[in-house]
Formats: sequence, C-alpha cells, structure tokens
Amino acid sequence: MKIRRILAIFIIFCIAGWGPFSLFPPSAPAAPIGTQAWLEEEISKINSQADNMNKHVLKMSLEAFLRARAHGMDHKQLLTIVDYTKPSTERRLWVIDLKRARVLFNTWVTHGKNSGTINATSFSNEPGSLKSSLGVFLTIGTPYVGGNGYSLRLLGLERGINDKAYQRDIVVHGAWYANHNVVRRYGFLGRSWGCLAVDEETVHPLINTIKDNTLVFVYYPDRNWLNHSSFLAG
Repeated sequence: MKIRRILAIFIIFCIAGWGPFSLFPPSAPAAPIGTQAWLEEEISKINSQADNMNKHVLKMSLEAFLRARAHGMDHKQLLTIVDYTKPSTERRLWVIDLKRARVLFNTWVTHGKNSGTINATSFSNEPGSLKSSLGVFLTIGTPYVGGNGYSLRLLGLERGINDKAYQRDIVVHGAWYANHNVVRRYGFLGRSWGCLAVDEETVHPLINTIKDNTLVFVYYPDRNWLNHSSFLAG
C-alpha cells in the first residue's frame, strides 16, 4: 500500500510539474516583440489560422505595425489588415490580436465605387473621388451612429497617400451590400464611397474590438505608395 501511495504521489508531481519532476518540458518563452524570431512566430501562427492570407502582405503589415509602435502608435496590439489584391468575392479583411497571435475576424469588406467592380485597382486620396485609399490608418474617436449606422472614424497617417481620409469621412461602417449573400446573388459585393464597409451583423463586434487607436493596414501593390511610405521604407 505504501509503495502505491508513493507511486501515486510521484505521478501527481510529474503531471503537475512540481519540483524536479515533470512529464512535460517547459514551454519556450515568447520571443521579444519586434525581433526576427517574433516576426516569424507571428506569421506562422497567424497563417495557421487564416490560410487565405498572403504571407507577403502579412509580413509587410507586421513590419508597418512595428514602425508605428516605435512612434507610440500602439495601444492594444491589434492590427486590421485589408488586402485589395483579392476580389470582393473573398474575405479580405482580418483583425489580429498580436499579443496572442490570434485571428479575431476574417470577413468581407467593400472598396470604393470608382476603385473597380469586382477587383479594386484604382486608389485615391482626393475628396469626391469615391475611391478607396491605401496605407496605414489609425482608428480614432468614439464609435457613433451616423448615416451608415454604427461607424468608426479613420485617420490616415501617410502624407499624400491617405491623409485626407478624415476630411473625406472615410470610416468603418456596416452595410447590407457587404456580405456573402450579395456575392452569391450578384457575383461581387456592393461598393462604398471609399469606406471600409462590412456586414451589418459583424460591424458592432468588429468596431468595438478595433476602436481606441489601433492600426489598419490597407494593401495593394501600388508603386507610388510602396516607394514613399514611411511605414514600409528601410
């Protein structure tokens, strides 16, 4: 009986990992944020959850996030990515919790009316263009209910690329024309006037997650932006 009790206690110690006894090796400490190891870990973990995300776009967005973080533009370690190389028929918006390397949202998002039909190919920073803008944005202000329902303002951080976004009222909002049923019926999403419009059923939890100064990275391989962005250079 004593031997059985000793053996039982030993097994408990091993399972719990107490003292020198452990059946499981200790987990490796997380790589410091901003290091190459951190970047590689994030890419691997995120892609394992969202295999529809382009690794090159993910890497660029993480590098832009790190440059923004170096300037104090990082409050919640949340990153929203929009990849306009994908057609509107695909889920091309992701929200990522970088603290836990978790994909929180992956959903459909519109582009501007004059940016294209199924694919967005033309972008602008000018008021009245009805086109989407590229680059790095910051979510600012308190969510509000406006003409497009529950909405969140975006501040463009790149001069000459998207810095007129606030003036243009480029926001995140919900829209009836931004879901898979519209894609199924018409073959593509409806289009906004340049805003990031998402499904009405998604907009409340999405906005409540990304509000309060989090970064939004909107990608397309536009040479002017790629060559002049302070978040991508160097």
